[in-house]
Amino acid sequence: MRALHIASTGMLAQQTNVEVISNNIANLTTTGYKRQRAEFQDLLYSNIVRPGAQSSDIGTIIPSGIQLGNGVKTAAVYRINEQGTLQRTENKLDVGINGQGYFQVDLPNGEIAYTRDGTFSLDAQGQVVTQQGYLVRGVNQIPRGATDIVINEVGQMFVKLDGTTTPVQQGQFQMVTFPNPTGLEAIGGNLLLETPASGTPITGSAGDQGFGKLNQGAVENSNVNIVAEITSLITAQRAYEMNSKVVKAADDMLSAVNQLR
Repeated sequence: MRALHIASTGMLAQQTNVEVISNNIANLTTTGYKRQRAEFQDLLYSNIVRPGAQSSDIGTIIPSGIQLGNGVKTAAVYRINEQGTLQRTENKLDVGINGQGYFQVDLPNGEIAYTRDGTFSLDAQGQVVTQQGYLVRGVNQIPRGATDIVINEVGQMFVKLDGTTTPVQQGQFQMVTFPNPTGLEAIGGNLLLETPASGTPITGSAGDQGFGKLNQGAVENSNVNIVAEITSLITAQRAYEMNSKVVKAADDMLSAVNQLR
């Protein structure tokens, strides 16, 4: 009775689907979050009669054969990197990316992480850091007595000091893109790591060809579409229920066979 195993793989696949959808919904308001999608593939087939096999001594060919499927498997859970909407916050150190690119962040273990979450702050030394306190690359320490911070669309940061009228440049945000951003490894905290699948980072500045521009006083919202996610959730739930009914039907059939006298 193949149906029991086939339906069980369908239930496992839809369970994974629901888990991915639930994570999208949970991160509906997460800054810079990119929604994910589960992709499925059919399993290997059992060839009872192979298509194209010879069916007689005179060379006649079987047109379709008999191939019985063995279910479904999860092939990938990939990230959809479409642009999220920008929300104004009026915080001088909030920076939203409009287009492609990632900020670079120094982790405590010496690795470089990448993020689209531009909710930055200053630490006790006046350095621009993430909400976890990790140093953001490219911009310098803000001097004491600074009265205003201006970040232009190409990522240059200017600081106006008390008693002066001319802003002083304090570096420029370092941006990167990847040949395959879907291949980045998510480690939580809105941070991503380079992998062999993502390719090596391509460095540049905001506004360069292939890089988005920056918006001071704004952050990028999650690109999760709640209506689409709820629709997908209902579809996955129905598919799970259908597979569970197949399990029950196969079990009833086996029970009928066991009761034969």
